[in-house]
Amino acid sequence: MRAIGVIPKKREVCLFDSHPHPVIRSDFEVKVKALEIGICGTDREICTFVYGSPPVGQDYLVIGHESLGEVVEVGAEVSGLKPGDLVVPSVRRPCADPFCQSCQADLQDFCFSNDFRERGIKGIHGFMTEFYVDHSKYLNTVPWSLRDCAVLVEPLTVAEKALAQVWKTQARLPWIKKNAPAHQPGKGLNAVVLGAGPIGILGAMALVARGFRTFVYSRSRKPNMKAELVESFGATYISSETETPEQLAAHVGNVDLIYEALGVSSVSFDVMRILGMNGVYVFTGIPAPKPAIPVMGDELMRNFVLKNQAIIGSVNADRAAFENAIKDLAIFKKCWPQALSQVITGRHTLEDYRKLLTTEEKSGIKNVIVLS
Repeated sequence: MRAIGVIPKKREVCLFDSHPHPVIRSDFEVKVKALEIGICGTDREICTFVYGSPPVGQDYLVIGHESLGEVVEVGAEVSGLKPGDLVVPSVRRPCADPFCQSCQADLQDFCFSNDFRERGIKGIHGFMTEFYVDHSKYLNTVPWSLRDCAVLVEPLTVAEKALAQVWKTQARLPWIKKNAPAHQPGKGLNAVVLGAGPIGILGAMALVARGFRTFVYSRSRKPNMKAELVESFGATYISSETETPEQLAAHVGNVDLIYEALGVSSVSFDVMRILGMNGVYVFTGIPAPKPAIPVMGDELMRNFVLKNQAIIGSVNADRAAFENAIKDLAIFKKCWPQALSQVITGRHTLEDYRKLLTTEEKSGIKNVIVLS
């Protein structure tokens, strides 16, 4: 069957015509027909050969980790899934180290050994192919009412996992206002999102839905498509070309939360300086290796200590993040259907892979390959 992947030793990005068709080999496995695959920055970086490792004994890696599929066959011991169900798979698979308590507890996002595998990224083929087989525990059921946007579940889990860590971190404080509604615990708090890509926009939606007064800080000047989209669901868009971080802070007030969805260290550390009293800063971006940058270390260190700030990193993987993303997508579709639909700006065929993965120019917000 057809698949898109890379051959790292040859530094080639290819459309394969003879990737093996998968078969169920365990009673707990499920065969899935791929419907849509989202393209993200990780896929593009793998195609520059910064990272990305094939399965052991193979010379190529099928990429793609933002998948929406339809169940076509289930193993004898699978429960809760049946042919015709829509599913979104998780990405990271636990390590085999018996001493890794995280992976033993199905929290492979906190793997201690670093020997985890990630579909389409590290040591196991991804989903940019016509069919795949996976263990049922890694598949998350999505209602058909979300068919048109469910490919966004995996990128939204970045924000869901980050917010889960934020709530746990800020449990050290009486951070949630006493009069905040249960469904909007961020009421009365200010959040800044760095970046207006899909991870940033979906994260901003999640923050607005939880009651945060939300600001998206991105490069391009207004008016632009992303600014209009951001402001259509109640966030405020501010351009870094018109306001410095200091001016942003004056505009926002106390910055209670910064959600980094940019992956650019120079900007991220510059904006870190405006994090407010008792604030929390969460990193989600993974910059490619680059030369060292200067950082205002003394100012940052003073702020960390004197303002009781917390800095955390977050990687998505656990089932709870996927379940929360599916719930939130339903909320977004109900509250902001037009804005949500605008996040996906292009649907393409497999044959379009080269322009989507290897050209320097990025177009739109989220591009998707449609397989069926």
